Amino acid sequence: MSKANLLDRRQVVSTLLANRNDVVAIGGLGASTNDMCAAGDHARNFYLWGGMGGAAMIGLGLALAQPKLPVLVITGDGEMLMGMGSLATIGLQKPSNLSIAVLDNEAYGETGGQTSHTSAAADFVGVARACGINDSRSVTTMADVEAFAKAVHDVSAGPRFANVKIGSAGLERILPTRDGTYILNRIRGDLGFQPI
Repeated sequence: MSKANLLDRRQVVSTLLANRNDVVAIGGLGASTNDMCAAGDHARNFYLWGGMGGAAMIGLGLALAQPKLPVLVITGDGEMLMGMGSLATIGLQKPSNLSIAVLDNEAYGETGGQTSHTSAAADFVGVARACGINDSRSVTTMADVEAFAKAVHDVSAGPRFANVKIGSAGLERILPTRDGTYILNRIRGDLGFQPI
């Protein structure tokens, strides 16, 4: 895919979270968390500030605990590479309400923009399919993003996986709170549970 045709990550994330209704969204370490906040802070946003590689597993846990709610993980290619084994567990558990969108700029944006494995050998869509996530797709157009965003709301047909090819433009960071207790208690409260 030509670098000129790569998608704008903020537009992608805004589209994924538009008309979200009851979607619970987990942001992976780094830019995806910033982009979720830029799209609008929300009580059902769960931002990760550490635990690289854990976004998909947190999404799995939430999806299994809340099977009637759509759960959307938005993460980057570097974070997904570190947590790639989680796709095998997701494929085994098959939570029908879980969707994963990987923002793939083929670079490790948080550590200086070094080229990531997805620029050469790593094929996330192939790995996800091989792990049993049958609805695994490459997303290269905004029409593809819109179709995936619509599918997120169908809690009976997942899990689903999308590798979204984005540009690597540096954007202003829109930082959500880093208060982990607040983030956890806010999402628990919005889901009807007592704070811890």
